[in-house]
Amino acid sequence: MSVESVESSFHLNLEAIELLQNALTTSFFEAYLEQVGNILDEYNVQVISDVPDTQTVEKLKTIYQELQSKNLESEEIRKLAQLLLLKGTQSEPVQANHQLTPDSIGFLFVYLIEQFYPNKKESLSILDVGVGTGNLLFTLLTNLKMSGYDSRGFGIDNDELLIEIAAANNQWIQANATLIHQDALQQEVPELVDVAVSDLPIGYYPIDSIAYSFETASKKGHSYAHHLLVEQAMKQVRENGFGLFLLPSNFLESDQSEYFKNWIGKSAYLQGIIQLPDELFKNEASRKSIVILQNKGAEAKQANQILVAQLASLKDPQKVAHFFTEVTAWKQANI
Repeated sequence: MSVESVESSFHLNLEAIELLQNALTTSFFEAYLEQVGNILDEYNVQVISDVPDTQTVEKLKTIYQELQSKNLESEEIRKLAQLLLLKGTQSEPVQANHQLTPDSIGFLFVYLIEQFYPNKKESLSILDVGVGTGNLLFTLLTNLKMSGYDSRGFGIDNDELLIEIAAANNQWIQANATLIHQDALQQEVPELVDVAVSDLPIGYYPIDSIAYSFETASKKGHSYAHHLLVEQAMKQVRENGFGLFLLPSNFLESDQSEYFKNWIGKSAYLQGIIQLPDELFKNEASRKSIVILQNKGAEAKQANQILVAQLASLKDPQKVAHFFTEVTAWKQANI
């Protein structure tokens, strides 16, 4: 992978997005969608009612000529898209639940999936019930493909702009994902999948009448959306299949944890909790862990020892290597 190509492509794309943003008098993210649309249309500038103007079109054509020579691979395009969207959040802040999942966490998910699904000869389907702009799902699909897996994805999100961005990136990256604009609690994918993943939105779900049909629902007041979404996601995973979810680190001690624990006891095995490094979070209240669940089935059983690990740092290669050794040894002994 060429860091220089991604970096130069980033600056060229950013210049084009800013030109489109000014010409169309629109938001960064809408201009981003316009830019990706132009790229997918073989670098043709879409002009409607003389907008963008001729001068802007000529500038864009010059940029596009240079961009066409880059020939980036899928993972390079994914990284480029992530960098551009991160740049957009600096000028147009988004709510916490819409932040992109960092690559470092995505790569941990890739590693865990490779541990639980070592047979690369079988196709692998992955569901994200809070896909957002798709960075986590696309990180998995592109990196698993590079590792030799035949993988495909499903992503659901109820935010129209985020799912539009995900759909554009899916085409740009050629990531082989089916994306659905819908409330994930009211929508299921057309088939059972092998594994569910999600960097879940944290907070309350507003529609109590829908929440009450779930076992993880609170018996009074609004229910936690992240609890409901985990239950919904695992319903769509095959027997023996895994779910990897980013949840608040205090998920076993929250005021609604009893409902969540009761559901796990009936429907799934809690196989692991990986505490992520403090360096990833602004404060203690925002800390998250990777929670590993496995659906019950003939080939599944509760691990003799639940994996409880703390990843001290993602910046120290020795600590990361120690963590990988710890997880591999645990998996061989328990799964």
